[in-house]
Amino acid sequence: MSETTRPRRVLIVTYVFPPVGGAGVQRSAKFVKYLPGFGWHGSVLTASNPSVPVHDASLSADLPDDTLIRRARTLEPSYEVKNLISTGGDTPVSGVARLPSWAKGAARSVVSKLLQPDPQVLWYPAAVKEGRLLLKSVPHDAVLATGPPFSCFLVAAALSRRTGLPLVLDYRDEWELTNRFQENKRFGPITQGLNRFMEHRIARMARVILATSDASARSLEAMRDRCGGRAPVHCIRNGFDPDDFTGDWPARDTTPERRYRLVYTGTLFSQTSVKPLVVAIEQLCLKAPSLGAHLEVVFAGRRTADQDALLGRLSGLPVEVTLYPYLDHTAAVGLMRSADLLCSILADAPGAARALTAKVFEYMAARRPILAITPPGDLWDVLEDYPAADRFLPSDVSGIAACLVRRIEARQSGAAEPSIVWDGTRYDRREQSRALAGVLSEIVRRPLGGC
Repeated sequence: MSETTRPRRVLIVTYVFPPVGGAGVQRSAKFVKYLPGFGWHGSVLTASNPSVPVHDASLSADLPDDTLIRRARTLEPSYEVKNLISTGGDTPVSGVARLPSWAKGAARSVVSKLLQPDPQVLWYPAAVKEGRLLLKSVPHDAVLATGPPFSCFLVAAALSRRTGLPLVLDYRDEWELTNRFQENKRFGPITQGLNRFMEHRIARMARVILATSDASARSLEAMRDRCGGRAPVHCIRNGFDPDDFTGDWPARDTTPERRYRLVYTGTLFSQTSVKPLVVAIEQLCLKAPSLGAHLEVVFAGRRTADQDALLGRLSGLPVEVTLYPYLDHTAAVGLMRSADLLCSILADAPGAARALTAKVFEYMAARRPILAITPPGDLWDVLEDYPAADRFLPSDVSGIAACLVRRIEARQSGAAEPSIVWDGTRYDRREQSRALAGVLSEIVRRPLGGC
């Protein structure tokens, strides 16, 4: 096949890929699924033994059978060992748990100073080697790195330098915000400066920068200007896959006798703190315990110890609380569709308004009412056009409580639920892949700085 007739191909460098689980995995997996429909094929360079907290084999069903995947081994220890060292926890993990606290502290200090931009940099040597072999054996037209972790950017930049292929940086989250909010990160001035240097150096190489929200795109444009880069910044949001919402689902029980079910799916940590919701439920149960007895709250996903402690405040209240660990994607979608109300949360913290949780698009696709607790920003704006979203500032605890009261009382009165009419075409994963294919085709046609 000649160079002019063969399908275009992009190498996607991603540390997390099926069977790894989590919301961040779906973006690259859905690109691989839908790009061929727009003239591009996605190869994947990923880790063979990723040090990650969750796995989800169901996500592999999205991948075409002929997907070209290369897996390189990382030198990281298991996630359990990394987490123990990072948190100083007491959960037994082989011989590490027997280390004295001073030794764990020393290990954390070494890791935080030497493994930059993240511990996944231990994947770098094998990943670059495997990537070079792949690019030598199979013609490609571009290299796309998605992060976090941002060591993927380092791998892709090295491959771009050695092959001359254009480099695309896909920021699922901003580098600076990830370092600020990620649990257990303890960056001092030196490590902050080193991360800034690495990001700026790679951004100057980029032919295109991708963001997942409008506010993040503006922030990345400012970063690009500071570092002297020239890459255009495009916003390609996360979205939902209509294939995940097809088929028959059990009918929901909406009789007045059944508890009103509020569901949250996703990780709870400092950037998505559940505190405003917990305080609102406490207020509701204090003022109207009979209504609290008709409320069920369900949380599914990973939670930090601080968030578990906040949820512990709900014990002893008349509300029914159900806690699940991470659920595979199929189960999570089923849980969303069983909800009377879906909850999305962003903390009122510096920079949080630039974040846009990927899960909210699936919430809308589930056609369920949404309770959004968020500062003004992209999440607030995206829900502007959704006809069944109640939005509250994290500080408006009374408003959140009043919203729950109204909804529970409506259920008890037997009021019929209005149907939700919403056109989510622009958030379809196919459309996101169409946009990416257009960006890739443009940089292949036009050199950097060209017209």
